[in-house]
Amino acid sequence: MSVYLDHAATTPLRREALEAMLPVLTEDFGNPSSVHAYGRRARAALDDARDSLARNLNAEPREIVFTGGGTEAINFALKGAAWAGKGRGHRLVTSAVEHHAVLYSMRHLEKFGFELVVLPVDRYGRLDPDQLDGAISDRTILVSLMLANNEVGTIQQVADLVRRIRGHRNVLIHLDAIQAAPYMALDVEQLDVDLISLAAHKFEGPKGVGALYVRHGTILLPQTHGGSQERFRRAGTENVAGAVGMAVAYDLACAERNEFVPRMAAQRDRLREAVLAVPNVELTGHARKRLPGHLSVIARDSDGEALIRALDLDGVAASTGSACTTGSTEPSHVLTALGYPDEEARGSLRLTLGRTTTDDEIEQAARIIPAAIERMRSASSEIARDPLGAHVDS
Repeated sequence: MSVYLDHAATTPLRREALEAMLPVLTEDFGNPSSVHAYGRRARAALDDARDSLARNLNAEPREIVFTGGGTEAINFALKGAAWAGKGRGHRLVTSAVEHHAVLYSMRHLEKFGFELVVLPVDRYGRLDPDQLDGAISDRTILVSLMLANNEVGTIQQVADLVRRIRGHRNVLIHLDAIQAAPYMALDVEQLDVDLISLAAHKFEGPKGVGALYVRHGTILLPQTHGGSQERFRRAGTENVAGAVGMAVAYDLACAERNEFVPRMAAQRDRLREAVLAVPNVELTGHARKRLPGHLSVIARDSDGEALIRALDLDGVAASTGSACTTGSTEPSHVLTALGYPDEEARGSLRLTLGRTTTDDEIEQAARIIPAAIERMRSASSEIARDPLGAHVDS
């Protein structure tokens, strides 16, 4: 039995979402901008998907923009808001543990005269509200926050941070809720933010489709041109089947959240107990205020990339951190921001559960992972003692 523990990277497509997508891919395949019957059926499917997503966010349908994924949603939110607000100011504020889609977008904007303030976080990955408050000047136009970190699972104290930001005038707030969406209720009125990014494949929807919530009255400069789609905000023929699958998957995630979140948290705690029983393995991120399916650790005296390859051979799929940076020779920017030296950060291991994870899979992983860490350390020690292969005949 193989065990998939990389749900933070992507999740399996729900059968219900696939079944909802199939008619739009086969029979009702029309372009939603066409006026004939095929187009009207496609438009109706797209409108229904928008209505469903808006209902689950307590938003209005006109406030939902479908995109080609979470990264595009973030790029549109940040670049669109920055350029639209250039006349009011030029300062952008975010934290050091944001996803690269946020950090790279903002660094790109720096090249055009925007000022970027990247705030530090504590050992658990949380922002200091006082530091955030102090970083906002009268020239600040945008703050981007992450609801829950994709690498260590820490949940940011967004309510406190938003209250501080709202104490300043004319500052837009973008919330990256991509990793949190399956596990935390998202109510746009309670969150009191202006922009929220989502990605369907994080909650058992299809890859290649996302959405951006844009509070009514918020002005964004479009980043793609060539058509009037999405109320002139995102040109290009909509991915109708993707939007339909996304809406179904999110609707089911919201309906079933109270059932699977407690079970997932209990499974995570069982796995944490087994992994932290290994000497010199330390939990990263906040111990309690973290996503229910996230377990992230530092296994000292081990190499994370080598460990996940060994686990893959043992039938356990895991990662060292963000799937967008796996394979990089650089240590995780998140763990670096948390204060871990490079040598320790390279020993990171991220184990992320999903709705479909079973107790039997957790028990199997609880046996395999500690053994793999110990085996990798033993092999490293032997190489260190005999680097030239002293047992080979000369």
